[in-house]
Amino acid sequence: GLFVTDYFTRTPRKLSPFRSFASIELFHFHIPEDTVIAVWNLITFKEQGGTFGDQCPDRSITVYFRSGAPSVINPLHTHFPRDTAVPGSFALTLTWTLPNRTTGVFNVTSPLPGDWFLAAHLPKDEGKISVKGLYEECQYLFQPQLIVQRLVNIAVLYPGFVTEQSMGPHNRSCLYKVFVPSYTSRVLVEVLRCRGAEGCPLWLRVRAKAPPLHNSTALDCRDHTPCQLYLDLPFWQHWYYVLVEKHPGVPGTVSFQVIVQLTDCSQPSLARPPFLPSSASMNMPHSFGSMGGLALGDSPPPASPNGTKHPVPTPTSSPTSERCWPVRPTLRNELDTFSVHFYIFFGPNVSVPPDRPAVFVINLLPVLDSGGVLNLELRLNVSSLCGENVTVFGCLNHEVPLTSTRPHSSHSPSLAQTIAAHQILGNQLSTAICSTKAAHFCAYPCPGCNWCLWWRQELLEECRTRADPLLLHCRFEPCTNVTAEVYLRAYLSPCINDCGIYGQCKLLRTNNYLYAACECKAGWNGWGCTDNAEAFSYGFQLLSTLLLCLSNVMFVPPVAIAVRSHYLLEAAVYIFTMFFSTFYHACDQPGIVVFCIMDYDVLQFCDFLGSLMSVWV
Repeated sequence: GLFVTDYFTRTPRKLSPFRSFASIELFHFHIPEDTVIAVWNLITFKEQGGTFGDQCPDRSITVYFRSGAPSVINPLHTHFPRDTAVPGSFALTLTWTLPNRTTGVFNVTSPLPGDWFLAAHLPKDEGKISVKGLYEECQYLFQPQLIVQRLVNIAVLYPGFVTEQSMGPHNRSCLYKVFVPSYTSRVLVEVLRCRGAEGCPLWLRVRAKAPPLHNSTALDCRDHTPCQLYLDLPFWQHWYYVLVEKHPGVPGTVSFQVIVQLTDCSQPSLARPPFLPSSASMNMPHSFGSMGGLALGDSPPPASPNGTKHPVPTPTSSPTSERCWPVRPTLRNELDTFSVHFYIFFGPNVSVPPDRPAVFVINLLPVLDSGGVLNLELRLNVSSLCGENVTVFGCLNHEVPLTSTRPHSSHSPSLAQTIAAHQILGNQLSTAICSTKAAHFCAYPCPGCNWCLWWRQELLEECRTRADPLLLHCRFEPCTNVTAEVYLRAYLSPCINDCGIYGQCKLLRTNNYLYAACECKAGWNGWGCTDNAEAFSYGFQLLSTLLLCLSNVMFVPPVAIAVRSHYLLEAAVYIFTMFFSTFYHACDQPGIVVFCIMDYDVLQFCDFLGSLMSVWV
């Protein structure tokens, strides 16, 4: 195919030693669709006094990569707040190859399209104190550059239509893509009528959002007849890429057919008709090609240059009677930056019947919501259970709600997230054994997709021992006549619990991207300022505040001498300085032992004015 190369760069920025996430430098990139390779060129150089810093020490630089949202990093290995989900990211450490310059390269094959974020910082300071201004400070500047190579004119597969393809001796693979609309519970990709070689020596690989990799879902057509690849619970409103690849050493031309069938879970036991999408699936991206402006009942799409297309009979039944539960929408109410509430219609109390879950969709916007914290709160109304021991499980699922069957299919793309969220929320909500309230925090959530909450109510028979605190080996029985009432609250906030009493939530900006982070004080650390491993005790904070404030008693002798000598103006200036210096330092403490009699800026100005006047008179 034809490749197009795009180049992106960012302005160099000065790196700082890591203290908290507020001290890192964040870079935002956007990778287009159909990208086959992305190369980050990481340039770092030293400066000292406006020239190259050849005499500056070598300090390692750590760079983090994450798709969709900024990385949740923890280089100091501090504790996260309880019930916080920590998404993974990739870290790279740069070492110096030249006295004043170094370059690193980071390649990503078939990266996910959309927003990518890079975070960079220097190691934590060793705590040495030096006088500023006696020598030129060493500065470490970091500049990332991105080069992407993307394919154009990728052949589009239309559900229900057969595409014929011939792969010549010099061609090793053919790449296609198909759009999966909403309310799709299964994707079937099949290779038919393989000719030209013995045993159909083809690999069939499928991946969502980006071209397949070597570890993507794959099927060897030599060992499977027919060559059918099933994908249960696919991502909704996304492209799926299909790669048909020849085995190494296969000579000659291989001909085959490819067909994609979609199962519509909004209509049980029915497959989606060819080229007749449901009303919910008409929201297709503009890059869908000729299908974008086609109305229902129009003629099939024309044949592509590399093959032919013709419809196949639509099956009237599916091997599985899957159906998706009704999805209840939420109302998005934006109050301020990273202050968004998601209200449930006819909520917030939700009745969970014993025979089906309740599914809700929380729409997180790209870029706008990824710099905050998604807060989820579940509370069980015990009075609605009449003394029953009930456990309500909450499941945070990525981009697709669960269907009535096959919720734990091995082909599910979001199975790991489903199980993780199931354990995080589900084991904390129980009326008789644990508590009736569960909370969950998702720092820097992945935007541009649907997050669905899924509950299931089951009767607790025997549970929670010291050897099994997570309910992994508990036995549950379905409830038959119990309907639980659950209170749900979902909202977006800048920081977790507003960073507590030992932290300050700061709104940060890099170019046009906003994000929030905690800046801790009094020796507290961690993402939410909850790690007290190096924290100052209350007694230590009180003692340091008292000693600093009582040091202003040294103004008493000058005041007494000035009064005795009838220098009343000087005495008034000294009393003014002593008073405001005392209360300024009492208000300027980093911990919780703080006492402010007026606004901080007023105290600071009066302290500076008094010090200046004390020298002047």
